[in-house]
Amino acid sequence: MPLPYASRGLHAYRQTEVQASTPLELVVMLYDGALRFTAEARAAIERGDIAARRTAIDRALAIIIHLQSTLDLEQGGAIATNLHRLYDYVSRRLLDASMQNAVGPIDDVSAVLRSLREGWQGAARGLTPAPTPMPGSGSGAV
Repeated sequence: MPLPYASRGLHAYRQTEVQASTPLELVVMLYDGALRFTAEARAAIERGDIAARRTAIDRALAIIIHLQSTLDLEQGGAIATNLHRLYDYVSRRLLDASMQNAVGPIDDVSAVLRSLREGWQGAARGLTPAPTPMPGSGSGAV
């Protein structure tokens, strides 16, 4: 099915943006997408739109699964292991949000994703941001 003219233009712009981005910038874009879908899921839960909630959570989960699948646990050391655990946590909370039809798990996920996005964005800029406490981590260390 052909895309409408405006949609084709947006699609072409996004493709160019992705092709011109560094790997770290692409990771930030993935977090942006996951955050957008969690916001859509939250809004869908609030208005009682089960179909939209399911679609948004499925899309957020797809991004998290992709991010998790790209981790090299052998070469990545403790950072890769910790990210793997965080992605597991995020996936479980998204499933909780879906099963409970509740915004609390979505808010937890959004907080984790925002914190991770900040770290990746700092890395993409060549900066090292101060660690941000994760929900439920207690120590604030990632």
